[in-house]
Amino acid sequence: MTTTALITSLSHALNGILDFWADTVTDEEHGGFYGAVSNDNQPFPTADKSAVLNARILWTFSAAYNFTGREGDLKMAERAFNYFEKHFIDKENGGVYWSVNYLGQPAETRKQLYAIAFAIYACSEYYKAGKDNRALDLAIRLFHTIEQQGYDNKDDGYFEAFTADWRVPEDFRLSDKDANEQKTMNTHLHIVEAYTNLYTAWKSDYLAAQIRKLLHRFLQSIIDPDTGHLHLFFNEKWERRSDTISYGHDIEAAWLLLDSAKQINDPMLVAQYERLALKIADVTIREAVDKDGGLWYEYRPASRELVKEKHWWVQAEALVGFINAWQLQKDDKYWQAATDVWQFIDQYLADHERGEWYWGRCDDYTFIPEHKVGPWKCPYHNSRACINVMQRLA
Repeated sequence: MTTTALITSLSHALNGILDFWADTVTDEEHGGFYGAVSNDNQPFPTADKSAVLNARILWTFSAAYNFTGREGDLKMAERAFNYFEKHFIDKENGGVYWSVNYLGQPAETRKQLYAIAFAIYACSEYYKAGKDNRALDLAIRLFHTIEQQGYDNKDDGYFEAFTADWRVPEDFRLSDKDANEQKTMNTHLHIVEAYTNLYTAWKSDYLAAQIRKLLHRFLQSIIDPDTGHLHLFFNEKWERRSDTISYGHDIEAAWLLLDSAKQINDPMLVAQYERLALKIADVTIREAVDKDGGLWYEYRPASRELVKEKHWWVQAEALVGFINAWQLQKDDKYWQAATDVWQFIDQYLADHERGEWYWGRCDDYTFIPEHKVGPWKCPYHNSRACINVMQRLA
């Protein structure tokens, strides 16, 4: 596949994603966007609406406008911001509610730093799109909330979760599949992602310093220098609590952390993360890529279990990660891996008739039984992959 052909295909895919979310997921009766939509595009009007889903919708249409300049995308971003600011922000205690019900009333009020990070990420992008000072002010305020409430002044890093009024919870988990630990790779990855996007709009020395600390923490505690894999769960003292390998997070971190190092203009960190980006890409190709170009989900060393599922977000992040590696070192294996995973996406994940991508496929190519829209099934990974790669190849 040539670069021109890939760009053309990605452009078509991006339009399909954006059209789906604008046409199918918009909740005209109660505002914002439906909390769930089935694989045959049937909405669930009374489903709860998650902060992660809504922040990612806000980021998607903001980033789309910043890439395409289409007024329709900006209008959708404005709709998303107004709903998020009105319904998801805890005006009394600060931070972001985990979810609201279909009427926009608080449903799950716990404070997950993961969700607050995505609010920062999205509001920063919307500010760059619409030049709405409310969005930048909110992003900065949420940044200070994370620093004041969530930062561990003793052992560094960020605690995973709190109760609505910022007390220590019994359950720290983002989802049932996670370990109940106080610090996680996933939340730290998306905090540095959010902080980096905020830094592109707000050149704060304090913010840059916190990004730098996060990048060093990844090197010190989260990335295994021997294997190139990321450790996933930790206690408050950064002692490991899991040996599961998440191939999607590995390849996502490979390009995302390098981008953060570049944004704060730290040459030593850039050099370290360039080497890691290539190492992780190599390990991912060797361990995770199936013969059809798709990536397996996880490997659990203790039980020697390879989770033979191919989730949409893993494939999207692999596309960016392999293109990033190809740009760093013009080796055809990276280009081949990137175009192979894109062809897998186009053939097995994209719903060319009704829009968007399915959740994923099992090893026998049956669909993973999850909705096309839900608390975690959002337009962020796939739209970002399309935009990011088109920007890189332009």
